[in-house]
Amino acid sequence: MSNQNRRQFLMMAFGAGGVAALGVASLWRGGGQAAAVPAKKLEGLQAVQRRGRALGTEVQMIVLHERRERAEAALDAAFAELELVEEIMSIYRPGSQLSRLNRDGEVRDPHPYFVEVLRRAQAMAERSGGAFDVTVQPLWELYAAAQKSGELPAPARIAAARRLVDWTKLEASPARVRLAPGMKATLNGIAQGYAGDRVLATLRSFGVTHALANTGEVAALGAKAGGQPWVAGIQHPREADALLGLASLDGRCLSTSGDYATNFSADRAYNHIFDPATGASPGAFSSVSVVAPDCTGADALSTAVFVAGPDKGLELVRATPGAEALFVHKDGTQRKTDGFPLQA
Repeated sequence: MSNQNRRQFLMMAFGAGGVAALGVASLWRGGGQAAAVPAKKLEGLQAVQRRGRALGTEVQMIVLHERRERAEAALDAAFAELELVEEIMSIYRPGSQLSRLNRDGEVRDPHPYFVEVLRRAQAMAERSGGAFDVTVQPLWELYAAAQKSGELPAPARIAAARRLVDWTKLEASPARVRLAPGMKATLNGIAQGYAGDRVLATLRSFGVTHALANTGEVAALGAKAGGQPWVAGIQHPREADALLGLASLDGRCLSTSGDYATNFSADRAYNHIFDPATGASPGAFSSVSVVAPDCTGADALSTAVFVAGPDKGLELVRATPGAEALFVHKDGTQRKTDGFPLQA
């Protein structure tokens, strides 16, 4: 999500026991319990890291490669790919294809990435019975405008905004992307995940087989120095400087949706995640963390589950091959699927 710091603390090893702080909301550290890569396979690899900003969040990457110049070239290409994704999908760039869609209602000859991510979004919308819906932008704008006056929107205005939320009225094809009149879209629940997948694809094209990338979602390739799996720390939804725990990343991606970053009420009951069926924020969870084989899927699924609630959300996770989830309820209780890779 592009401007909601709803994400994990991140951790990654530079060596046995090494710790390096990479910002207020990010720490990278060693650890891991999943199957290790034989250390001799990683001998001679150099760790090259880089950081920046994209899609409204801090981006961090580390690449392990035997040739430093090759690692640097891979990172150059990965950040160029991020810039392309942002130029297409950022809601904050007036010239992006998403901004043009919201302004004009239509984009002809859209970039293939735009079509691909919208089709993935529509597939998740269908799977989740509309719990995931990229056309919730009118609700976001309504709540943000009301917040400037220290208020919540009136019920009648929420009802009016809800009438502009309907994923079935979004058309995405190679020829054009189109919305029904008055509608607007946001890719804040899927674009960072898509960016993570594009980064991994770019790194692989340079022969990189061991890397960790944070584009707002966490994506892992191979293992960290020493052969142990990459590890990501999951942000505690009620303690700003604390973690819920550590998750081993066995080649999967990690995404967290939470109610704690952007709020429209002091009690977090109204936040940046909206239920299209009610026009309000879902009331069951404080956060939902999902691991899945790809970042686009993990990103969309964490939001869909947050909106769908405990029972339907669990069904969604179980119906997704390779996916596992960690749920934190509003009362602080936690629940996870059997295969969620949370370290003890």
